[in-house]
Amino acid sequence: MSFADLHSFVAAIEQRGWLKRVTVLVDPVLEITEIAERVTKAGGPALLFENVVGSDLPLLINTYGSAERMCLALGADSFDDVAARVKTLIKPEMPTTLMQKIRRLPELAQLGSLPPKIVKRGVCQEVVHTDDADLFMLPALKCWPLDGDTSRNVATEADCGAGPGPLTTAGTEPGRYITLGAVFTKDPETGERNIGMYRVQLFEPKLAAMHWHMHHDGARHFRKYRARGERMPVAIALGGPAVLPYAATCPLPAGIDEALFAGFLQGGSMELVPGVTQAALEVPATAEIVIEGYIDPGEELILEGPFGDHTGFYSLADFYPRLHVTAITHRQQPIYPATIVGKPPQEDYWLGKATERIFLPLLQVVVPDVIDYDLPLFGCFHNCVFVKIRKEYPYQARRVMAAIWGAGQMAFTKIIVVVDEHVNVHNQDEVLFQLCSNIDPRRDIMFIDGPLDILDHASPVCGAGSKMGIDATRKIAGEGAIRAWPDELEMSTEIKERVTRRWGEYGV
Repeated sequence: MSFADLHSFVAAIEQRGWLKRVTVLVDPVLEITEIAERVTKAGGPALLFENVVGSDLPLLINTYGSAERMCLALGADSFDDVAARVKTLIKPEMPTTLMQKIRRLPELAQLGSLPPKIVKRGVCQEVVHTDDADLFMLPALKCWPLDGDTSRNVATEADCGAGPGPLTTAGTEPGRYITLGAVFTKDPETGERNIGMYRVQLFEPKLAAMHWHMHHDGARHFRKYRARGERMPVAIALGGPAVLPYAATCPLPAGIDEALFAGFLQGGSMELVPGVTQAALEVPATAEIVIEGYIDPGEELILEGPFGDHTGFYSLADFYPRLHVTAITHRQQPIYPATIVGKPPQEDYWLGKATERIFLPLLQVVVPDVIDYDLPLFGCFHNCVFVKIRKEYPYQARRVMAAIWGAGQMAFTKIIVVVDEHVNVHNQDEVLFQLCSNIDPRRDIMFIDGPLDILDHASPVCGAGSKMGIDATRKIAGEGAIRAWPDELEMSTEIKERVTRRWGEYGV
C-alpha cells in the first residue's frame, strides 16, 4: 500500500496507534527536540504537535522512527521485501516460455509507469505566497542549544562549503532549521533532476543557507551553475508521498532520478507540478509545503551553522550558498514535517537501516563477495561497517575492503571489519569477539588515505583522511606469518537438538 501524501500516511499510522497528538503549547526552540529525543530513544510513537509557539501550523516529528512505520511508508512488510524487489530489478530473470512472458506483462507495464508524471496543478499550490512569503511562518526547529551560535564551533581549516565569504549575522531567530525538506535541483547541462535531503538554516523571511556537502549532487549542480554564471533554481518540498524522504536520502548511483526511484518504491508514478516562480523545477503535487527560490553563484556566501548533527557533535559553522525565497506555496491546512538528529538512535537511524537492507543487492553487484553487512548504531552510518564474506583465497578480505572504499557513498566509511560467513554481523558482540580473537594488529590491519564524510570532525583536514580495514577472518596460507589455526568452540548438532528436546525435563 502506498501513500500519496502526508495526510493519508498520518491517518494510517494514527489508526494503528503509532501516533500521539500533543495539544498543549510547545516551543520549536529546543523544547520539541527534548520531547522527541526522549520519545525516540524509548521507541515511542510519531508525535503531532498541534499548538506550536509562533506558528499556525502543526508539526509532525518521529514519523519514520520505527521499523514498522518505515516499512509502512515503503509499502512493504519488511526491508528484505523491498530488497528482493530491488534485486529482481537489477538481476531480472528473462522469460523463456510464452507463459512466462505473459505472466511478466503486468510487471513490465508497471515498470513503464514508474517515471514521474507532470501534472498541471496540485494541492501543494492551493495557497500561494510570493511578496508576502515568510520562512518564519513555518515552525522550524532550533534543535540544540549551540545551533547557529557562530561564537562557537566555527571551522578554522579550509572550509567544507563552496569557498570563503563574509560573516553574516542571523536574523531574530538564530539557529532555526528546516530539517526534513526534499531539495530539488537540476543539472544545467543535462536537465537531470536531483532530490537531496539537505539542512536549511533560516536567516531572514526570504533568506536561508543551503548546506550541501561537496560530494553531493546538489553541490555538483551548484558548481556547474557557478561556472556558467547563471542563477540556480531551487525548490524544497515538505511532505508529499510517504516514500519521498527516504528516496531523497538513499545513496542512488549518479544519474538515477530519485523521483523515479520513489515511483518504484510506491508502485506508481510520483506526480510533479511546475513551480509557481521557478517553473524550471517540478515539485511534488501532493506536498504539504513548497519553498521556491534561487541561488546566485556570484553572490558572497553566508556563514551557516553550527548544527547539532547525527554524529553526536556539532558540525562546524562554515560558508554555504545563500538561498533567496521567491515563493512559499502550501495546501489548505498543511502539516509541517520535521526531524532531529543527534546521538543515535534517532529517527534517521531507521532511514539508514532501510538503506542498509534495501541496498544490499546493489552492493553485492559491485562486490559479489559480500554475503551481508551491518552499519552498527555506534558508527553513525559512515564511521564503521561490519562485512561478512565466504573466504576462499588469501587477502580476499583486503580486496573486499578496497572494493567497498570504491563503492558510491560507502567510499566514506572510516572503519571496515571483515568476518567469516558463520558470524552474525548484526550482533556486535559476535563481531567484536572475532575481531579481538582473530587479528594480529601488525599483520591484519591496513590503513589507506581517501575521502571521508564532511561531518567527520576527527579527520586531519575537512573531508579527507585515513581509513582502517581490519581483517578478522580466519587466516590461511599466503596471508603472512601464521601458526596452526585452532577450531572455534561449537557444540555438536546432535547434542544441541537432544538438549532442546529434553529441556523441560531438566527443571532449570
